[in-house]
Amino acid sequence: MNADKLLDAKGLACPMPIVRTKKMMEQLDTGQVLEIHATDKGAKNDLTAWAKSGGHELVTDLEEDGILKFWIKKG
Repeated sequence: MNADKLLDAKGLACPMPIVRTKKMMEQLDTGQVLEIHATDKGAKNDLTAWAKSGGHELVTDLEEDGILKFWIKKG
């Protein structure tokens, strides 16, 4: 999946992946996609809920070698 920006949140504990995601999303235009890499296991539930509550779309997510990867489209 192609993304417009990449956020490396590996090694950050809750709530920092959400805080950094929110800041990065403010730099994107509607319809652009942010790719997030995180290692905090709580990030899956947190980012899913945050995207929904903020009117964004969690396009897809996967786990690869212990790294959680998310693609969120700005709403």
